[in-house]
Amino acid sequence: MIPDGLQLATLCRDLAANKKAQDPVVLDLRKIGGPSDFFVIVSAENEPQLKAIAGEIERGVEAEGRHIYRSTGQAASQWMILDYGDVLVHIMHSTRRNFYRLENLWGDAEKVIS
Repeated sequence: MIPDGLQLATLCRDLAANKKAQDPVVLDLRKIGGPSDFFVIVSAENEPQLKAIAGEIERGVEAEGRHIYRSTGQAASQWMILDYGDVLVHIMHSTRRNFYRLENLWGDAEKVIS
């Protein structure tokens, strides 16, 4: 069965954890409006880990029947985004994440706890 937005966001968070992603957060943007229904934000400490997390998510989501619309960024840029339409996955180097503070920019969004 193809996962809905919340299931997909949770799956992406769990897949990122397989590669030791740090500080995972799932934000529900449905009530406040945004570029997608959910943001998944995770941190990595280096470029190989950024690539590993992105690859793990792409493979795992594909196995569940969902296809990525596009991805932007590269490990060298220290910020990669995987776009699944209703879910945007932000894989960020911890220094970039601390600088941009997406959780604060989208502070009105509800954090999903599951």
